[in-house]
Amino acid sequence: ISGISQLLLGFGMLAEVTRRLIMGSEPVSLFMMIVGTVALAANVWCLIIVAKHRHGEVHMRASFIFSSNDVIANLGVISAGALVLWLGERWPDLVIGVVISLIVIVGGMHILREARQEKELISSDATQS
Repeated sequence: ISGISQLLLGFGMLAEVTRRLIMGSEPVSLFMMIVGTVALAANVWCLIIVAKHRHGEVHMRASFIFSSNDVIANLGVISAGALVLWLGERWPDLVIGVVISLIVIVGGMHILREARQEKELISSDATQS
Protein backbone atom coordinates (compact mmCIF):
# COMPACT_ATOMS: atom_id res chain seq x y z
CA ILE A 1 0.00 0.00 0.00
CA SER A 2 2.88 2.36 0.81
CA GLY A 3 4.53 1.82 -2.55
CA ILE A 4 1.28 2.28 -4.44
CA SER A 5 0.58 5.47 -2.44
CA GLN A 6 3.99 6.83 -3.40
CA LEU A 7 3.37 6.01 -7.07
CA LEU A 8 -0.04 7.69 -7.00
CA LEU A 9 1.49 10.74 -5.32
CA GLY A 10 4.31 10.93 -7.87
CA PHE A 11 2.00 10.59 -10.87
CA GLY A 12 -0.41 13.08 -9.30
CA MET A 13 2.46 15.52 -8.94
CA LEU A 14 3.40 15.03 -12.60
CA ALA A 15 -0.22 15.70 -13.57
CA GLU A 16 -0.20 18.90 -11.50
CA VAL A 17 3.05 20.09 -13.08
CA THR A 18 1.57 19.36 -16.51
CA ARG A 19 -1.59 21.27 -15.60
CA ARG A 20 0.46 24.26 -14.44
CA LEU A 21 2.57 24.10 -17.60
CA ILE A 22 -0.53 24.17 -19.83
CA MET A 23 -2.79 26.45 -17.80
CA GLY A 24 -0.07 28.67 -16.39
CA SER A 25 0.93 29.33 -12.82
CA GLU A 26 2.25 32.13 -10.69
CA PRO A 27 4.45 30.52 -8.04
CA VAL A 28 4.75 32.65 -4.90
CA SER A 29 8.46 32.31 -4.20
CA LEU A 30 8.58 33.68 -0.64
CA PHE A 31 5.63 31.52 0.44
CA MET A 32 7.28 28.48 -1.18
CA MET A 33 10.51 29.08 0.70
CA ILE A 34 8.81 29.64 4.07
CA VAL A 35 6.56 26.58 3.84
CA GLY A 36 9.44 24.50 2.44
CA THR A 37 11.68 25.50 5.35
CA VAL A 38 9.08 24.67 8.01
CA ALA A 39 8.33 21.34 6.33
CA LEU A 40 12.07 20.63 5.99
CA ALA A 41 12.59 21.06 9.73
CA ALA A 42 9.73 18.66 10.50
CA ASN A 43 10.83 16.11 7.92
CA VAL A 44 14.48 16.17 9.01
CA TRP A 45 13.31 15.44 12.55
CA CYS A 46 11.21 12.51 11.28
CA LEU A 47 14.12 11.25 9.19
CA ILE A 48 16.40 11.26 12.23
CA ILE A 49 13.87 9.23 14.20
CA VAL A 50 13.19 6.73 11.39
CA ALA A 51 16.85 6.41 10.33
CA LYS A 52 17.58 4.19 13.33
CA HIS A 53 15.21 1.58 11.87
CA ARG A 54 15.93 1.96 8.14
CA HIS A 55 17.30 -1.58 7.89
CA GLY A 56 14.39 -3.11 9.83
CA GLU A 57 11.14 -4.51 8.55
CA VAL A 58 9.78 -3.42 5.19
CA HIS A 59 7.34 -0.89 6.66
CA MET A 60 10.22 0.88 8.44
CA ARG A 61 12.30 0.89 5.27
CA ALA A 62 9.29 2.40 3.49
CA SER A 63 9.02 5.07 6.20
CA PHE A 64 12.68 5.91 5.69
CA ILE A 65 12.11 6.26 1.94
CA PHE A 66 9.05 8.47 2.55
CA SER A 67 10.98 10.70 4.92
CA SER A 68 14.04 10.88 2.64
CA ASN A 69 11.84 11.82 -0.31
CA ASP A 70 10.11 14.48 1.80
CA VAL A 71 13.45 16.05 2.75
CA ILE A 72 14.56 16.06 -0.91
CA ALA A 73 11.21 17.54 -1.95
CA ASN A 74 11.47 20.27 0.68
CA LEU A 75 14.96 21.19 -0.50
CA GLY A 76 13.60 21.25 -4.05
CA VAL A 77 10.71 23.54 -3.10
CA ILE A 78 13.07 25.93 -1.30
CA SER A 79 15.44 25.91 -4.30
CA ALA A 80 12.57 26.45 -6.73
CA GLY A 81 11.28 29.36 -4.65
CA ALA A 82 14.73 30.95 -4.59
CA LEU A 83 15.19 30.48 -8.34
CA VAL A 84 11.73 31.86 -9.12
CA LEU A 85 12.50 34.88 -6.97
CA TRP A 86 15.95 35.40 -8.47
CA LEU A 87 15.04 34.80 -12.12
CA GLY A 88 11.50 36.16 -12.08
CA GLU A 89 10.41 33.12 -14.10
CA ARG A 90 8.11 30.18 -13.31
CA TRP A 91 10.07 27.46 -15.11
CA PRO A 92 12.31 26.52 -12.14
CA ASP A 93 9.16 25.56 -10.20
CA LEU A 94 8.02 23.33 -13.08
CA VAL A 95 11.41 21.70 -13.65
CA ILE A 96 11.98 20.99 -9.97
CA GLY A 97 8.39 19.74 -9.71
CA VAL A 98 9.13 17.14 -12.39
CA VAL A 99 12.36 16.12 -10.65
CA ILE A 100 10.59 15.72 -7.29
CA SER A 101 7.81 13.72 -8.97
CA LEU A 102 10.32 11.33 -10.50
CA ILE A 103 12.10 10.90 -7.15
CA VAL A 104 8.77 10.01 -5.51
CA ILE A 105 7.92 7.54 -8.30
CA VAL A 106 11.32 5.85 -8.00
CA GLY A 107 10.82 5.67 -4.22
CA GLY A 108 7.44 4.01 -4.72
CA MET A 109 8.95 1.47 -7.09
CA HIS A 110 11.73 0.79 -4.57
CA ILE A 111 9.19 0.18 -1.80
CA LEU A 112 7.19 -2.21 -4.01
CA ARG A 113 10.37 -4.08 -4.96
CA GLU A 114 11.37 -4.45 -1.29
CA ALA A 115 7.87 -5.57 -0.31
CA ARG A 116 7.89 -8.18 -3.09
CA GLN A 117 11.31 -9.46 -1.93
CA GLU A 118 10.05 -9.61 1.66
CA LYS A 119 6.98 -11.55 0.54
CA GLU A 120 9.11 -13.99 -1.46
CA LEU A 121 11.41 -14.48 1.52
CA ILE A 122 8.46 -15.18 3.83
CA SER A 123 6.92 -17.56 1.27
CA SER A 124 10.24 -19.35 0.87
CA ASP A 125 10.63 -19.73 4.64
CA ALA A 126 7.06 -21.03 4.95
CA THR A 127 7.58 -23.71 2.29
CA GLN A 128 10.84 -24.84 3.91
CA SER A 129 9.20 -25.26 7.32
